[in-house]
Amino acid sequence: MAQVKKGDKVKVHYHGKLTSGETFDSSEGRDPLEFEVGSGHVIKGFDDGVTGMEPGEKKTINIPFLEAYGARNPEMVIQVTKDKFPEDMEIELGLPLMMSDGQGHQFQVTIVEILEDSVMLDANHPLAGKDLIFDLELMEITGGTPLIIMP
Repeated sequence: MAQVKKGDKVKVHYHGKLTSGETFDSSEGRDPLEFEVGSGHVIKGFDDGVTGMEPGEKKTINIPFLEAYGARNPEMVIQVTKDKFPEDMEIELGLPLMMSDGQGHQFQVTIVEILEDSVMLDANHPLAGKDLIFDLELMEITGGTPLIIMP
């Protein structure tokens, strides 16, 4: 039976958990995740975890944070004065917001602290600094990058 290798397109059902057991994402009730192995569309640890699997195989993988969303970067926590927010906006702890860097790139931030005249925003990925556990089931290998042999 075929085993997953770099360049293969695969369909995978997954259940992602933190080491505390808390679920952060799952494909349950949805179509399986479809991606090309090694293309950078999923985190490195997930790519590595499906490599070598066969259709129908199930396994659990542990992904250290450096192979997931990386370490938390304290420089990505920024202070913004409250006058930068719309007047009618209710500022709440934990509220996710979209920001722009002025060059057209948008990214998500989360309100992590509310001060008297300002707000602390965290632009780190919510899973940065966290080790992850995935229960995987390889549904199928749907294709791959064709191998070209030159004389």
